[in-house]
Amino acid sequence: MTDRERPPAPEPLPHPVVDNHCHLDIGRDGEPWDAEEAIAAAAAVGVPRIVQIGCDLPGARWAVAAAAEHPALVAGVALHPNEAPRIAARDGRAALEAAWEEIERLAGAHAGVRAVGETGLDAFRTGEEGRTVQVESFRRHVDIARRLDKTLVIHDRETHEQVLEVIDGEGAPDRWVMHCFSGDAAFARACLDRGAYLSFAGTVTFKNAAALREALRIVPRDRVLVETDAPFLTPTPHRGRANASYLVPLTVRAMAAERGEDLGELCAAIDANTEAAFGGGW
Repeated sequence: MTDRERPPAPEPLPHPVVDNHCHLDIGRDGEPWDAEEAIAAAAAVGVPRIVQIGCDLPGARWAVAAAAEHPALVAGVALHPNEAPRIAARDGRAALEAAWEEIERLAGAHAGVRAVGETGLDAFRTGEEGRTVQVESFRRHVDIARRLDKTLVIHDRETHEQVLEVIDGEGAPDRWVMHCFSGDAAFARACLDRGAYLSFAGTVTFKNAAALREALRIVPRDRVLVETDAPFLTPTPHRGRANASYLVPLTVRAMAAERGEDLGELCAAIDANTEAAFGGGW
């Protein structure tokens, strides 16, 4: 992701929505976004609120501090599914235990920390040698979310059935989100049956995402969310350039067209769903 030229701002949305998954601390080319600038650019096109997700200890600390400083942000904190095996392999079991303990402290730091995540499973970047730690870390995060009454945000890459096994084994929290949903309609139904919100990113605009669009069509209006996962997963027509919250309207418009829904009505539903999933008052 080396193209630092920003895509132009899209037409503003007719009703505000929330970008429920963003990484301002990663920004472009590994450099953090200026939070005030990113928030203002998003608000100008109808995206006035952002959920900032921290995926390792520095990122989690950054997210908590940013949510305390900026009223437009709330935070999610976790060890990413690929981060927990790295800590265990590099620094040992004691360091991993200490990291989980710090994530729990950060999750309870203040009211602006709304979520535990992104946690989950990833078979793309972590091999079998790290899978046991990955599953254990996922279970620990589910437990933290349940005990602290936080929204659980799940990363799932090529691990659909294994994610459901953990959810079924631990018990689904009251509020949980399948971040950057990547499954088909059958997997969508399985998640919905367990009470999940399904969040769609720029991937839904990709030409090779027919199964994902089929899943989008069957999600009830009261369970659908939108996100960027910025700076990743930039929607068409700007793939290959850095994503940002101000590009959410491109994804929402594609979602409305695919679902055959009025854009304003879908935006209002997404906004209400995000309040239900993450809480209001910010």
